[in-house]
Amino acid sequence: MKTKKELISIVISCYNEEESIPLFYQEIIKVAKEMANVNFEFLFINDGSRDKTLEILRNLSKKDKRVRYISFSRNFGKEAAMFAGLEHSKGDYVTLMDADLQDPPSLLPKMFKIIKEEGYDSVGTRRVTRKGEPPIRSFFARMFYKLINKMSKVEMVDGARDYRLMSRQVVDSIISLQEYNRYSKGLFSFVGYETKWLEYENVERVAGETKWSFWKLFKYAIEGIVAFTTVPLTIATFMGILLFLIAIVFIFIILFKTLVFGDPVSGWPSLACIILFCSGIQLLCLGIIGEYLSKTYLETKKRPIYIIKETEKSNV
Repeated sequence: MKTKKELISIVISCYNEEESIPLFYQEIIKVAKEMANVNFEFLFINDGSRDKTLEILRNLSKKDKRVRYISFSRNFGKEAAMFAGLEHSKGDYVTLMDADLQDPPSLLPKMFKIIKEEGYDSVGTRRVTRKGEPPIRSFFARMFYKLINKMSKVEMVDGARDYRLMSRQVVDSIISLQEYNRYSKGLFSFVGYETKWLEYENVERVAGETKWSFWKLFKYAIEGIVAFTTVPLTIATFMGILLFLIAIVFIFIILFKTLVFGDPVSGWPSLACIILFCSGIQLLCLGIIGEYLSKTYLETKKRPIYIIKETEKSNV
């Protein structure tokens, strides 16, 4: 009796990737031929691209029945694109990849072999170098992982990519987390399961330009911290207690100097500095509280994580 081949779903997030998609497709087809013992579906998520990405995906889906695509009504962000891909994937195993070939498709056969032969639930990839990145960006990335791992109970692996091969059970567990503010690197760790890490040297984009500016990465890091730890709120509380105690000490010092030595309080510059310092601390603490409140506010709205405008079935 002929056994049914297992299906691997490859989810590819795309935002203005007209130059990269044809090159990516060529590489992934080579891998699919190498892994002839399994079937594939290539699920492209068009995240509101403004170039010819959607047109290319339409043509690919007509040429190759394994190619599926979902096109959003606007740009919802990579997190939404990855979630949509996981939610609509059909495979027994699912992998997330970028269209720019920074996630080497050549690693996929090894990843699949590890899951099948070594019993892991997922295989993740992590960069051991950041070749091609600006030094300042690499420095802050390393500091972020050190910081969040000290604050969060969920481990974040330095250099980890979204590129990973997961069993259907892992994927279903991630899909069950329906939160609006998503930080997938944390969610992958949160659901647990046995994960093996494959290390590789950083690969630069094959075409196009990165969509991640320093500011976008900074905001993404803030989202990760807010999503997986409440330590900043605790820090804000302790800062308030500390400043209160310091104020009490200074009150007694001023009273003592005035009553015993007759030394009047003087020095408006020092007073101005103290006021500015305390005001800055207050605004910082309010900002921290505001971040958590804003995320809670967005969650309570229950808005959809993404909106689909078109799929490959729209052109049938």
